[in-house]
Amino acid sequence: MAVVLFLLYAVSATLSHVVLAATRPNVLFLVVDDLRPKLGCYGETNMVTPNIDQLAAKSVRFERAYVQQAVCSPSRTSFLTGRRPDTTRIFDLVHYFRKVAGNYTTLPQHFKNNGYVTQSVGKIFHPGSASGGTDDYPYSWTYPAYHAPTVKYTGKKICPGPDGKLTHSAVCPVDLKTVPGGSLPDIQNTDFTIDFLKNRSMDHKPFFVGMGYHRPHLPFAYPKEYLDLYPMSNIRLPPNPYYPPWLPEVAWVPYGELKSYDDVNAMNISTFGIVSPEYTLKLRQSYSAAASYTDAQVGRVLQALDQYGLADNTIITFHGDHGWQLGDHGEWCKHTNFDIATRIPMLVHVPGVTANKVRRGKMYPFHDALGEQFQSKPNSQQSELVSDSLVEAVDLYATISELAGVDIPSTCPDNSLDVAFCTEGASLVPIIKNLTSSTGSLTSWKPAVFSQYPRAKVVPTNEAPDTPIMGYTMRTDGHRYTEWIAYNHTTFTADWSKVYARELYIYSNDPDEDVNVAEVPAFQDLATSLSQQLRAGWRKALPTLTK
Repeated sequence: MAVVLFLLYAVSATLSHVVLAATRPNVLFLVVDDLRPKLGCYGETNMVTPNIDQLAAKSVRFERAYVQQAVCSPSRTSFLTGRRPDTTRIFDLVHYFRKVAGNYTTLPQHFKNNGYVTQSVGKIFHPGSASGGTDDYPYSWTYPAYHAPTVKYTGKKICPGPDGKLTHSAVCPVDLKTVPGGSLPDIQNTDFTIDFLKNRSMDHKPFFVGMGYHRPHLPFAYPKEYLDLYPMSNIRLPPNPYYPPWLPEVAWVPYGELKSYDDVNAMNISTFGIVSPEYTLKLRQSYSAAASYTDAQVGRVLQALDQYGLADNTIITFHGDHGWQLGDHGEWCKHTNFDIATRIPMLVHVPGVTANKVRRGKMYPFHDALGEQFQSKPNSQQSELVSDSLVEAVDLYATISELAGVDIPSTCPDNSLDVAFCTEGASLVPIIKNLTSSTGSLTSWKPAVFSQYPRAKVVPTNEAPDTPIMGYTMRTDGHRYTEWIAYNHTTFTADWSKVYARELYIYSNDPDEDVNVAEVPAFQDLATSLSQQLRAGWRKALPTLTK
């Protein structure tokens, strides 16, 4: 049964001020690769992320946001088209939705069609064949996508090893003076974005700029100074660095991505083996340092909004493309249906709504975590607006459209291959209104959110082109329930009659999803109920608004 929402729309100084402004609002769409909610604003007190935290203090922070598949291209294709992987038919890093599914209108394309100047910087669409070899230009973008010159060194040996020789390693703090090109992609992409904002401030046309950061994606290549922010004495092992009891083998992935790097490959870790505690600490340390490096680049872009007088008329969204496992469950990278792989940080800033407008130059002062005057907890101008509702990355399309005052896509029909403009998400504007209005009375939202991940075999294996198994997973308030079922990768159809394995985690006594109780007799009634809810799918979980 669809959840019913009771929402009062009588809002005084609200979102209507944004969409009715004489100048249409700009959109800054920030996406960070492999970023789990490991940020100061998400309660990670050891993390040094002052600029993102500052943005969070002026935004709605979504505490429970989830992607639809925990790997780059499927996730990005999903939130950029507003459709789920079963509809985009993208489950890998190779195929292009316009060739295997439909000629869908993407989020930036929608803004381009509405007179916006659109620009992709860095990694927004997954580059290469997965986006037609052009990052979906010219469909989505006014200008060709920009990629930093130093991105050509990705995959090259730029990391100094213990013996001084250069390696292609996962742990990769570098000296910018000696690294090829004298810079790193995220720095150069940020420079380009700042120049773009400067130019846009002079012609007064509304813009939609997608800025995609590479780090903390592997390899953890970042200026070595950021390592000093995280003394090894402050780094902790994950609370559950082991293969979970009763976990079906099909749910496990042998993290081949991490093992492809020289430093980890040399360890010769078996399929079910785990990284040593010592190197787990090093990897977790470098992930944190890489996140702080990205935070600085985010801060530079936000500062440019102030510098060029754009802050008061720019909607900002910030989110990861999926989570990332740092030894949790003995796993690394993404590629699973665990909460740690599917949950992301998500922030939505609406000028004059989620934060008061301020005089030029004061909205986003830059916080240099490496500077002597840095304060780890900069003063925020207002308290955070936090939503505990279950939301999804696929909701962003309708949300940003509604905030900017362009047409809001309607819900897609069951078969939408020939429907260019529709969505399989729901606008989050009612949640934002509820949090920013003294009269809001939102009582509930989606009862569940949905993700999925394909597998080539019932035993652990790395990525493969064939996907005869699909793991459909559902996250509710109190549980995660997953079924691994037969899937026809040529007709793109699921066979729910053939279930290879199930997973059930009960958060009241297992918040980290450590013990699968799907086959425990005492929980069979619960598993049956959740199975029915999972099979009913995302449509039955869409919120219904009543005024």
